[in-house]
Amino acid sequence: MIDAIQSIGAFSAKAEGAELNASTALVVPHAGAAAPQSQSFAEVLGNMTTDAIHSMKSAEGISMQAIRGEANTREVVDAVMTAEQSLQTAIAIRDKVVTAYLEIARMQI
Repeated sequence: MIDAIQSIGAFSAKAEGAELNASTALVVPHAGAAAPQSQSFAEVLGNMTTDAIHSMKSAEGISMQAIRGEANTREVVDAVMTAEQSLQTAIAIRDKVVTAYLEIARMQI
């Protein structure tokens, strides 16, 4: 299931030297990392899109390595599950944006 977004600053922390904790799917900043800078909504969505594309390309590459016998099954499953979670998150955000747009379009002026 997709985890709730705790804050927008968590996404910028990932870009500023944080690591993704796989067991909790939360971004955990490294010690000494600076406080996240404020970002626009477009920048946050752009970063999320870039991360999703990167995880899908990575999963595809690892799958190809497994076909050639160069990667083990665990690596493939981990990469595919990460890509699937990124895709599900992108679809959920898209659905929310479309729903919000339709609600705004139905408003009477």
